[in-house]
Amino acid sequence: MTDPNAPAPDSDGRPTPPPPAAPQPTAAAPLSQEQDVQWGSFAHLGGVLGFLPALVIWLVFKDRGSFTNTEAKEALNFQITILIGYVVGWILTFILIGVLVVWAAWIVSVVFSIIAFLKAKDGQHYRYPFAIRLIK
Repeated sequence: MTDPNAPAPDSDGRPTPPPPAAPQPTAAAPLSQEQDVQWGSFAHLGGVLGFLPALVIWLVFKDRGSFTNTEAKEALNFQITILIGYVVGWILTFILIGVLVVWAAWIVSVVFSIIAFLKAKDGQHYRYPFAIRLIK
């Protein structure tokens, strides 16, 4: 009786060796202090474009640097709050005040994102004056 799990013999009658094991994925290297500060500040500056830059930076770098993790979460929470402001503004456009709400949300987003970027690039943590803390 033969073992069904044994490798099949090749033409010489010798068993063929099993294929090499696939390489195991390794964890990404931690960020240096400079990189950590850089990506943390970029998460804030990305707020000028919306919430996606902060989300991507947080998902990619959250386990690689504590400063980036903290700052990207803060930026993402603020951008989600601004997104809610945009939605409310668009709902209120039929009253004509919604256009003002959307413009105000955009201006606040740009101004606070730049302020946060300037603080974070110096290695200082920045906390927005208002933000719904959905991501802890």
